[in-house]
Amino acid sequence: MRSFVFRWLVTTVAVVIATLLIHGIRYDSPGAVVLAALLLGILNAFVRPVLLILTAPLILLTLGFSILVVNALLLWFVPNVVAGFHVDHFSSAFWGAIVIGIVSWMLSAFFRGSDGRVHVLTHHTQIKRVRGRVIEPGDRV
Repeated sequence: MRSFVFRWLVTTVAVVIATLLIHGIRYDSPGAVVLAALLLGILNAFVRPVLLILTAPLILLTLGFSILVVNALLLWFVPNVVAGFHVDHFSSAFWGAIVIGIVSWMLSAFFRGSDGRVHVLTHHTQIKRVRGRVIEPGDRV
């Protein structure tokens, strides 16, 4: 549950940054951007994998470029469900999806520990001491 809330928060921050950088993406209230981020997360979790499988030949043919188009289509769909969130053009959705992807990736990488799990502050609460001996060249084992 904590991981889901963290991902939702990261997506919300990414969508807000996209609205600041991309002309044509805007929201009327903070509640609208939170709901838009929630819907975008749900679409990315359930609909996006199906779309990626269906478009796999096109993805291979375009060397992955069409994944950006799939992401843009999902972002372009969100205003149809969430009132108060607006994406004016497909080009706005395209660039917004790129910004959201980069910001989400950066925030997730910043908070991800070396074990792959998300740790909000740090993944090392204490330094672990290792006991052993140093073997010098020429020592007999």
